[in-house]
Amino acid sequence: MKGPAVFLAQFMGDAAPFDTLPSAARWMAEAGYVGVQIPTWDSRCIDLALAAESQDYCDELAGTCREVGVEITELSTHLQGQLVAVHPAYDVAFDAFAPEALKGKPAERQAWAVEQLHLAAKASRRLGLNAHATFSGALAWPYLYPWPQRPAGLVEEAFGELAKRWRPILDAFEEQGVDVAYEIHPGEDLHDGVTFERFLAGVDNHPRANILYDPSHYVLQALDYLSFIDIYHERIRMFHVKDAELNPTGRSGVYGGFQDWVDRPGRFRSLGDGQVDFSGIFSKLTQYGYAGWAVLEWECCLKHPEDGAREGAPFIAAHMIRKADKAFDDFAGGSDPALNRAMLGLT
Repeated sequence: MKGPAVFLAQFMGDAAPFDTLPSAARWMAEAGYVGVQIPTWDSRCIDLALAAESQDYCDELAGTCREVGVEITELSTHLQGQLVAVHPAYDVAFDAFAPEALKGKPAERQAWAVEQLHLAAKASRRLGLNAHATFSGALAWPYLYPWPQRPAGLVEEAFGELAKRWRPILDAFEEQGVDVAYEIHPGEDLHDGVTFERFLAGVDNHPRANILYDPSHYVLQALDYLSFIDIYHERIRMFHVKDAELNPTGRSGVYGGFQDWVDRPGRFRSLGDGQVDFSGIFSKLTQYGYAGWAVLEWECCLKHPEDGAREGAPFIAAHMIRKADKAFDDFAGGSDPALNRAMLGLT
């Protein structure tokens, strides 16, 4: 496992030092990070179209980061991936993720989003990256809780369409040798293991259809996030290190009662302030040979982001495990076929 790294999306803004990639990367390096995950929708970080076409630009981008002490870990198209599949109920809200000229034009917006994914595949290859972060989008999400009861075939139709839209994108990533890591996330049709399996079946178990593992989203669903690793470790290509807590009351539970984040029973917290068993997670990922990055995604309803970031790097570093290269009791044994047979009474 590599790290600590940090996702820049929640930090970039109009004020220094987070108004440019070089200054943001320098700040993160000084805070103890050795990698940065880049949001491709933020022009302060990257020109995605140029990165897809220009090796010189990508080399310069990577060099800029290396000069201050960090690597580019992955690119992210969370916002563009969301726009690959949008239910009409969310059209107005998700227009905010698209260029101004495409607002109010769902078909054109969707085509733009698909093109963005194709650009991201090419840019990832030029940067020497092997995984890419995104969202799946959602067609079935408004029908999550079945009241009134969903008509027969609705879910199958939704996932069939989702697979149809994503299959050419996955093929494009296959051509570039890059995995697509879907963040399994409420609000997306891919929000738990069952829905990921539905999608995987729809794309014929495509080798590039993989998972960005973020335990905070499983805590808020009351899902067993450690067993999730046991089941899906072969598909986990990325890891967002993010904490959360779920404290249901007599007044509100998983759904949150339309309350603001700070008042919900389920809340995102800075690392170490929530309920996630990170020792268990890092142990399981190490057990299964996860070789990707451990990337802080700061989202906290209470703590200032800069404080969360400064605390996050040493927290991740303290949990990373250098895997043993020999068994602890190697000194006590050896390989002797004759002895083995003797011990079994076979000689």
